[in-house]
Amino acid sequence: MSARLITSFKDIATDGSIVEVVVWKVPAPVPPTEHGYKYSAVYVVDGVRVVGFDNERGKGDHCHIDCLEVAYNFTGVDQLIEDFIAAVAARREP
Repeated sequence: MSARLITSFKDIATDGSIVEVVVWKVPAPVPPTEHGYKYSAVYVVDGVRVVGFDNERGKGDHCHIDCLEVAYNFTGVDQLIEDFIAAVAARREP
C-alpha cells in the first residue's frame, strides 16, 4: 500500500493569515507514533506559525501553540481537525 491522501485544504483569509491541513494514511506508522497517519496542520499569521499540529519523524505527535511545543494525544483524524480548529479559533483576533 502506498500513502493515500485523506484530506488537504488551504485557506488564505482576507487578513492574509493561512490555515492549511494535510493528512495522509501511510503504510507504516511514522516513528515513534503507532498509528498509520502522517499529518501537518498550521495556522500562520504575518509569516509566523501561531498554531501547528504534526507528527514529525523522531518527535511523534505534538503541537506548537504560540512558541510552545507540547505532546499531542492523537486519537483520530476527526479529533485532530477539531482540536486544530479550536486552537486556531482561540488565537484569532475577535
